[in-house]
Amino acid sequence: METYPIMPGAEPFFFEGNEVGVLVSHGFTGTTQSVRFIGQYLAEKGGFTVIGPRLKGHGTHPDDMARSTAEDWIRSVEEAMETLQARCKKLFITGLSMGGTLSLYMAGMYSDVFSGTAPINGALFLKNPDFARLAFGRNLPATVPGVGSDIKQPGITELVYPVVPVPAVRQIYALMGATRDLLGAITCPAIVFQSRDDHVVHPDNAPFIYEHLGSSDKELIWLENSYHVATLDYDKELIAEKILAFIRRLS
Repeated sequence: METYPIMPGAEPFFFEGNEVGVLVSHGFTGTTQSVRFIGQYLAEKGGFTVIGPRLKGHGTHPDDMARSTAEDWIRSVEEAMETLQARCKKLFITGLSMGGTLSLYMAGMYSDVFSGTAPINGALFLKNPDFARLAFGRNLPATVPGVGSDIKQPGITELVYPVVPVPAVRQIYALMGATRDLLGAITCPAIVFQSRDDHVVHPDNAPFIYEHLGSSDKELIWLENSYHVATLDYDKELIAEKILAFIRRLS
């Protein structure tokens, strides 16, 4: 099995800080580059200990992702959680796109660990029949065109695979399905971000997430000036400021 180097800019990040830990996850076919600004902001402005794992199969080559599973991605995030647990007294989790899905999954699975979750354009359904046909169809191609760099601000590019490995499609459907059923188990405070104009994740996800969360302390924030990759777009400072205030309030 061929191994591939990590793409420059896709490396995991870790910022040592205080006893408040924040886990920041990137999304499907993406890299840590998409969430590094959020991570650095929280570390610098809040003094928090921040970790941004590279999900298995990401940031190298699409062939790697084709061999990875939803369980692999979850394990990548769990390992980052354990790193924070060894250093911090309070943990929070956020993420973009599938990283937002993972931030909800983890908050549901580890309700005793996380003090707050902040999904950003998280996906629990896609409302995309063409994509759904790739999950269990026959005679499928190895890849389809990628879904990255949905960014409103000119001149900004996401570091992301140019294609989607088709075997990974069924994996994200599995993750979304499990996470939907965990929403009611999420009891920690939550702040749900959603771009009003999102060409990757249907904006209806956010009201669904908000409505079905088990949390009593929850807020839905619409992003009016960004597309899907909001953490690299015009609203990135707004997102960072809101998450910083959210964590400060709870820690």
